Amino acid sequence: MKNFLKYTLASLLGTLVALILILVISLGIISIIVSTADKEVTVKENSVLTIKLDTPIAERGCKNPFSDLGLPGLESIQQVGLNQILDCINKAKTDENIKGIYLNLTVIQSGMATIEQIRNALFDFKKSGKFIYAYSDAMTQPAYYLSTAADSIFINPAGTLDFRGLNSERAFYKKALDKIGVDMQIIRHGKYKSAVEPYMQDKMSPANREQVEAYINGLWSHMLNKISEKRKIPVNRLDSLADRVLTFQGPEVAAKAKLIDGVKYKDQILDDLRKLTGTQKGNDIASVNVAEYSKTPAKTDGKGLAKEKIAVIYAVGEIDMGGSGNNSIDSEVMAREIRKAREDASIKAIVLRINSPGGSALGSEIMWREVNLAKKVKPVIASFGDVAASGGYYMACPANVIVAQPNTITGSIGIFGMIPNAKKLLEDKLGITYDRAMTNKHSDMPSLTRALSPEERILIQSYIERGYATFVNHVSEGRRLTFAHVDSIGQGRVWTGAMAKQIGLVDELGGIDKAIAIAAKKAKLDRYRIVDLPEIKDPFQELLKGISNDVKAKILHAQLGEAYEQYTFIHNASTHFGIMARMPYDEKIY
Repeated sequence: MKNFLKYTLASLLGTLVALILILVISLGIISIIVSTADKEVTVKENSVLTIKLDTPIAERGCKNPFSDLGLPGLESIQQVGLNQILDCINKAKTDENIKGIYLNLTVIQSGMATIEQIRNALFDFKKSGKFIYAYSDAMTQPAYYLSTAADSIFINPAGTLDFRGLNSERAFYKKALDKIGVDMQIIRHGKYKSAVEPYMQDKMSPANREQVEAYINGLWSHMLNKISEKRKIPVNRLDSLADRVLTFQGPEVAAKAKLIDGVKYKDQILDDLRKLTGTQKGNDIASVNVAEYSKTPAKTDGKGLAKEKIAVIYAVGEIDMGGSGNNSIDSEVMAREIRKAREDASIKAIVLRINSPGGSALGSEIMWREVNLAKKVKPVIASFGDVAASGGYYMACPANVIVAQPNTITGSIGIFGMIPNAKKLLEDKLGITYDRAMTNKHSDMPSLTRALSPEERILIQSYIERGYATFVNHVSEGRRLTFAHVDSIGQGRVWTGAMAKQIGLVDELGGIDKAIAIAAKKAKLDRYRIVDLPEIKDPFQELLKGISNDVKAKILHAQLGEAYEQYTFIHNASTHFGIMARMPYDEKIY
């Protein structure tokens, strides 16, 4: 027995020592990787900047030291940011080693406002006289829209060009909820506030259909006008081509219609790029991608670091008071960042970059308060990304100036409350009953195991009405509009950025670069530097979080398949506390 214990303890001790050594060695290797992650990339002469947007485009990129290793489980934190893309295009304009840009586009995982910002940056790049060349095996409509900034567009002879008009589709859960015995009790203000419609009916309401058709037609009209301007094809002709659904007619038809410049195989494209860069036939073309090129330093003016700053504060994701989501705005954290920027004397102006469908009404109010206080001390400019709606607009409305892209989704001034009644599911289907003892008449309100009484509905409705009035008042004061006017354009209605400018919800059309320029002008700054807030987390934390969230997401995705998006929507809706100021749905334009 003594020998058994001795050998067992020795084995355990040996295993423990081995594990510690492995851990130390692993940490050492990771530390070396991290220390070399920011190593500058050298750009060769006659290079091409390759832009391939095949991963989701974040508002700002995370410096991921593990992105180049191809390690399994780390794909989720390998994300290029819009700020990196714009910075690379701007740097390439004056970089003598970069001869042009090669757009290799298929599916772009971003909203239309992000694409608009990149497209505008490409047009600015063309002022340098350098080329932009676009090619794809199969090009979606958003990818095609971006590629129209190029001098030449080619598609694989066996490929496709998707061109058929825009479609906005969403799921409705009413019948499914009826089957399982759940009644979603809805209290809302705003006839267009359709976030709750999937839980109370099986199709769009007339009001919701009206607003959806209005803004997708607005988006389509904007896209056609811009394509027409570049490709010299009349808008009515483009509409006619979309009605013919060129998606299934082969790229030769698109070439004949002059949507593209022709069809070519990849080897022919490479030959073209060799000619454009002066590369000898048979030699490899020198190229650098966005992730690599972002590591090259930008040229400085030689005057040293500017003391005065403009803070760009990023508010991205759904507004959640606890910040529990992977892609969410913790209202307390955001409020603290705005407050710090207000109190920092070296920060002369604030640009609030918003890409959010809204969320918690209370969280939106907390952030609104800090924006309103900051505005009294220094210029605050709001810059809208793909979406800045409901709570996203709520927090921005006090800003001195609001800047949006023409195809930003915004507005949705309205609020709602949603309380599920699962009594039938629990009692009739699962056989679970509940009983209670209470000190007061409504001590158990709200309950998931019974219906609201008429008196309780009135109480919650009055709460919703007060919240809506507060929202409208804030917009009225911030935008210097009458309450009646804001109410008339509110009611939960969604607008494009171009529409919002016409009705007074937006001041200027443009991207974050325009917002920064306005901030500098208002703060009377000739020379300044940008500080991005909140600070990006430590790469080790992002690594651990990325692996954990990625594993959970992949398991759920594998189990649920196409129902995964519906699951996440219902899950998010069920985890919120209090009334909501949120977009009607997570908009996807195809």
